[in-house]
Amino acid sequence: MHEYSVIVIGGGPAGLAAALKSFESLDDKRVLIIERDGFLGGILNQCIHPGFGLHYFKEELTGPEYAQRFIELVEKNGIEYLTDTHVIDITPEREVTIVNKRGLKKLKAKAIVLAMGARERTRGAVQIPGTRPAGIFTAGQAQRFINIEGYKIGKKAVIVGSGDIGLIMARRLTLEGIEVKAVVEIMPYSTGLRRNIVQCLEDFGIPLLLSHKVTKIHGKYRVEGVTISAVGKDFKEIPGTQRFIECDTVLFSVGLIPENELSKKAGVLLDMATGGPVVDNTFSTTAHGIFACGNVLHVHDLVDNVTLEAETAGKYAALFCKTPELFQKDQLTDIIASSGIKYVVPQRLNKNILEPTILRFRVDNVYHDKVVTLINSGKKLLRIKKQHLTPGEMESLTLSEKILSQIDFSQEILLKLEDNSLKGEIYE
Repeated sequence: MHEYSVIVIGGGPAGLAAALKSFESLDDKRVLIIERDGFLGGILNQCIHPGFGLHYFKEELTGPEYAQRFIELVEKNGIEYLTDTHVIDITPEREVTIVNKRGLKKLKAKAIVLAMGARERTRGAVQIPGTRPAGIFTAGQAQRFINIEGYKIGKKAVIVGSGDIGLIMARRLTLEGIEVKAVVEIMPYSTGLRRNIVQCLEDFGIPLLLSHKVTKIHGKYRVEGVTISAVGKDFKEIPGTQRFIECDTVLFSVGLIPENELSKKAGVLLDMATGGPVVDNTFSTTAHGIFACGNVLHVHDLVDNVTLEAETAGKYAALFCKTPELFQKDQLTDIIASSGIKYVVPQRLNKNILEPTILRFRVDNVYHDKVVTLINSGKKLLRIKKQHLTPGEMESLTLSEKILSQIDFSQEILLKLEDNSLKGEIYE
């Protein structure tokens, strides 16, 4: 059985960053990246639009350019990687079973970093009735067909859902000469970034129909159109608002699901709110020696944040190889999302390893003039005023050394929203 210090599962932006940081932190340098695709880079390879790297590199890059910077470092450092290789099993003892054209093999690791990314929700997930004609794609699938395979997928399109991939594809389709008739979103707000709404829809005159849903897809052999309807607060159709939109293509951008089938096999506890593992501030999961980062942990809106998170996971995976006793599970304090906060990551703090920590979170609705408050043992440790909060934008706050020094680790930490009218100093 081949043995490694750190095995990273996934060769996308999270896996590459985690592997590089582990390699940098280890003495024996035995790091392996396993990628099921034929090349490293993950989803970034098909994201040919600009907008990447503004935070991490302080310059604007396309997805392939962003990925290539990390791929070059992996190759320069001689980090071992396998492509066209599938991981079919992980045990709690950190044994990894892989299969590729050379056959079946078992590997052993001191630490594992899960970086498998996420997959798209499909038409079946939103249960839209109608026939099953050609011309129905997920937004990411359409992106690959156009940007990598070089296909033109239709002439007139409707996009269901306003996630970031769908918004970006609205612009991409337009640039390819495909008329985008509308982006149809069932929620009263967009689930994508505001900058993408402006740059991908408003700049191209593409209508965003909020509080609307597609109620039927028409067509026998090829999509011929869709029926849409306005919905009320209960998401039920409003009678008399139905209308038909002619199109030959429908794209679904209705959310991502973290790829955690392997995590379950390894005995990792998952968070129902994120769909990803429960982790502490080292990105250690509930399975000893197994770490998680990137979209397999929770769905991000910026790859720059994925990279920063993955570097932290890689650093602590390397530390686990040296001093696993620091990662005992009896040293953890829970961080609870409450009162308007949908989820927070990490969900726990390891009091053995207290370095400044970024908490990333999303709210469960659109809010205005609120205060994000961090509470521990009845004491408000942090209060940050927010004029506008929306589920489509990930928020963050930093637990500084000063805040960490005030935490009572025998009591849980609460993250919540409060009205700005509450008395008390607003401070960060």
